[in-house]
Amino acid sequence: MPDYFHGYAVVGLVAVVGVLFVAVAFSAGALLRPVVPTREKMLTYECGVDPVGDGWAHTQVRYYVYAFLYVIFAIDSVFLFPWATVFAGFGAVTLVEMFLFLGLLAVGLLYAWKKGVLAWT
Repeated sequence: MPDYFHGYAVVGLVAVVGVLFVAVAFSAGALLRPVVPTREKMLTYECGVDPVGDGWAHTQVRYYVYAFLYVIFAIDSVFLFPWATVFAGFGAVTLVEMFLFLGLLAVGLLYAWKKGVLAWT
């Protein structure tokens, strides 16, 4: 039984050391940094330009959709390139599976195109 819990003990010890490391780093930062608040330091900072107008801004949802589509096709490349390097030894079943995978991605892209998500207006 001791061998069974040894793996968990190592993981638990690494987790405790990680939490302690973060706690010590934050505590050291809080103790060593100078705390001199001034009016300029309390102002909102936007890339060196004084902020103008209201703090609320409307964000277009399509930007999130573009990011989501990018992630989907990045994952596609993560699965497609390793498959292409080891394809030679696995035969027709692997080829069919990859075409099914690519077909599902194509259906998703077609759906996004038909919904007008890809139109930049």
